[in-house]
Amino acid sequence: MIYWFTHTLARLVGCLVFRHRTLHREFLPETGGAIIVANHVSFLDPSMVGVCFRNPIYYLARKSLFKGFLGWLLPRIQVLPVDLGRGDLGSMKRILRLLKEGNRVLIFPEGTRSPDGTLQAAEAGIGFILAKGEVPVVPLRLFGAHECWPRDAKWPRPGRITVVAGPPVDVSSLPPELTGRERYQACADLVMKALAAIQLEG
Repeated sequence: MIYWFTHTLARLVGCLVFRHRTLHREFLPETGGAIIVANHVSFLDPSMVGVCFRNPIYYLARKSLFKGFLGWLLPRIQVLPVDLGRGDLGSMKRILRLLKEGNRVLIFPEGTRSPDGTLQAAEAGIGFILAKGEVPVVPLRLFGAHECWPRDAKWPRPGRITVVAGPPVDVSSLPPELTGRERYQACADLVMKALAAIQLEG
């Protein structure tokens, strides 16, 4: 109930304030396990990606955010506490379990918001989930979110946010001789390349 309330609220705000639109919706998986990877440029990113989907998805957030009111709210809207940059094995296993159970999980490979809106390097730990997930990996790129609420701004401003979906990334196509950390890094680099290839149309 709380998830759908926040989802509906985010959809309304997205439409009325940010003129939100989704391009290439045909690539969005509404059922079955999938990893959704997106660039990270704004506080608005999780909600603006979430409203692209008709069915619930899971989100990731820093463990430090789970305090006070947010500590109560975030678990109720399917947000998981993680610290992937520090080898949080427990969180990784939980994410993999959710994927195997047929859930969709949103991951921002860059980990933190870009200071200038450009794509950054993928954070450590992301490649492990990509390699072990054994589910489709779908890239989404946000355009306009940085202009609406950049990292150094206290409040958002109206604008247009467009989320463009790309075709699934086949991480299993990587050379079999790549193993361990090399393979994980190659997976992370591959999804960042896929995000870079997505361009805004029109």
